[in-house]
Amino acid sequence: MDDRDLLTALFRAAVKAADPLNGIRAHLPDPPQQGRTVVVGAGKGAAQMAAALESLWPQPLSGVVVTRYGYGCRTRSIEIIEAAHPVPDEAGLAGARRLMETIGSLGKDDLVIALVCGGGSALLPAPPEGFEFADEIALNEMLLASGAPISAMNVVRKHFSTIKGGRLAAATAARVVTLIVSDIPGDNPAFVASGPTVPDATTRQDALDVIEQYRLPLPERMIAHFRSPAADAPHPDDPAFARHEHHVVASAGVSLEAAAKTARDHGLQPFILSDSIEGEARDVALVHAALSREVAQRGRPFPRPAVLLSGGETTVTLRGKGGRGGRNGEFALALALAIDGHPVTALAADTDGIDGSEDNAGAFVDGTTARRLRALGLDGRTLLAGNDSYSGFEAIGDLFVTGPTGTNVNDFRAILIR
Repeated sequence: MDDRDLLTALFRAAVKAADPLNGIRAHLPDPPQQGRTVVVGAGKGAAQMAAALESLWPQPLSGVVVTRYGYGCRTRSIEIIEAAHPVPDEAGLAGARRLMETIGSLGKDDLVIALVCGGGSALLPAPPEGFEFADEIALNEMLLASGAPISAMNVVRKHFSTIKGGRLAAATAARVVTLIVSDIPGDNPAFVASGPTVPDATTRQDALDVIEQYRLPLPERMIAHFRSPAADAPHPDDPAFARHEHHVVASAGVSLEAAAKTARDHGLQPFILSDSIEGEARDVALVHAALSREVAQRGRPFPRPAVLLSGGETTVTLRGKGGRGGRNGEFALALALAIDGHPVTALAADTDGIDGSEDNAGAFVDGTTARRLRALGLDGRTLLAGNDSYSGFEAIGDLFVTGPTGTNVNDFRAILIR
């Protein structure tokens, strides 16, 4: 098995560990004694979560979940709606309405099972009263370009919505049990998909602080909304949530442990750096590169051969126009430039199978990547300056393409140092 095959095996082990079936099985609620069971959900792995739940649930159920285009799967009784990600579209707007309508008439004897995973924020647009769908799209585009971490983005999103921040759960009298596949560093359940069924204690002032910190050029009428009580989201202490519960059924930490076991099975010593790394992708790459060079040159702080593993969610501040590629491609390109000539092979990929808006999960790099780019007349630094990692990796054949995986526990990085 060559190094790239080994890194691919580590990725597949991580994804398998994030399969929602086992996690859902471990956290199934008791069926209602008298009422109905209705399923709602959103995220890039929501359809696979719905199929897993159907295979385990002992009674009839119905419902609807929203997932990204191309991420649907066959289900028996739960309807799958596909919509756009990362920039919302009308299908997502209609899907958000359907979720609210589906549970709005339920009573206290009924049970709602909410299936929530990464991507749900963009898939459930629902602008507040007085605003248009275009306003939420504009806000989302500003957030994606700002370089803000996902937790900060979701603080803003949940205060500019009629479904996020616990509002979906607040719309029903039924008991709500939320099952979550976490793509959030630290696994705060209220931040996954901006917490449609899980409120948190952040305030509209926290949202205003994010807007100021990342200099989001919001129009004055939107700023006025964030300053008004209309932006307030339900609080965790609200008595309406007393009957509800939530469980994280899969996370980056579990996936990295599975990858580490696979590395050990192949005779390599793994070192998990962190499952919750945030920050600018190119800056995070420089830290990983410095550590990798230290191991390659001096055998410290980890003995060779070593596999460094990390997860979390980096961000990208858009600097160029027309560039292609996501945060894992940006990480990989910055890493390639910094390990040029060193005996290092790495894979950076998104566990949902799609890095940004392209068709790849991420990319492979090694100590020859920068040289091979130069041989084709491509300058890695120019590509990085234009946020155009995809074009470079496409040219040298180093894109990592998996297709949708059916889960999402965010970034996966594996660096093999010989």
